[in-house]
Amino acid sequence: MSGWVVRRALQALVTYIMAATLAFVVMRLTPGDPLARLTEDRPVPPEAIAALRARYQLDQPILRQYASFLGGALRGDLGRSIEHQGSDVVGLIRERLPATVLLGGTVLLLNFSVGIGIGVWQATRRGTASDHLMTALTLTAYATPSFWLGLVLAWAFGTELHWLPVAFLHDPLIPPDAPRLTIILDAARHLVLPALTLSITTLGATARYQRATMAEALSADFVRTARSKGLREASVIWRHAWRNAVGPMLALFGLWLPLLVAGSVFVEAIFAWPGLGSLAYDAIMSRDYPVIMGTTLLVSAMVIAGSFAADLLHRTVDPRLRTA
Repeated sequence: MSGWVVRRALQALVTYIMAATLAFVVMRLTPGDPLARLTEDRPVPPEAIAALRARYQLDQPILRQYASFLGGALRGDLGRSIEHQGSDVVGLIRERLPATVLLGGTVLLLNFSVGIGIGVWQATRRGTASDHLMTALTLTAYATPSFWLGLVLAWAFGTELHWLPVAFLHDPLIPPDAPRLTIILDAARHLVLPALTLSITTLGATARYQRATMAEALSADFVRTARSKGLREASVIWRHAWRNAVGPMLALFGLWLPLLVAGSVFVEAIFAWPGLGSLAYDAIMSRDYPVIMGTTLLVSAMVIAGSFAADLLHRTVDPRLRTA
């Protein structure tokens, strides 16, 4: 087991370096000037533009820029934002991270609690009309673009019905010294629409995967043996079948971890949610190289860490993989 962990960790490190290098090169080769937005509203002297290029090392060869970036990243320094007037990129990410964790964590909780429930329910009714209907609904939800669904929900529940707020994490009219319960309830109301948007468009995959693994477990010999002993059906489903079907779901949970950042870019932009997704979206639109690389490194790390955690969890719950 320890040898596998070391090999897997080395593979993850190599993959991470390759992903960061590829992102850096592709971003630098993409046409466009990151300083264009700073100079589009007013004329800027050539000397000032040259100073800005030197400040952000845009006047250096790409290899020297990469070496400088890599050295700074190893020290925990991701540079200064161009769009945010020289703000520290690490500070910007740290400032936006709590809102993204709140949104992504809520989505993961809803995704797996509802998705697993739907998958188990379908597996116990495999082949029935209700199973086919739920399959159609989950596939439709999974195929629905999150940005389109977000706009529809914002229009329906925000603009037309006025039930829920459609932007920001907090109501700007609530004073900072308001009671904590008031602030929490206000944040919960703002969280509903973006969390619902991401949950609806992602739980279909979880439900389909759980249905497949649960259906396989229900057809196994040990389930037939448990039923022949006269055990209650609920006990057969949850204590015997589901316990053997939960291993692949733990692996899937690790692979869903990048949803905390990567999956919420457009949804955060639609609902003006002050998280990493909207930060990355604004950086891409303005070609803010340091912020783009900072968010890319974080997403890459989460993808690789999620994959590593998925493999580790799967080997932990399945003894056959530990001896393979």
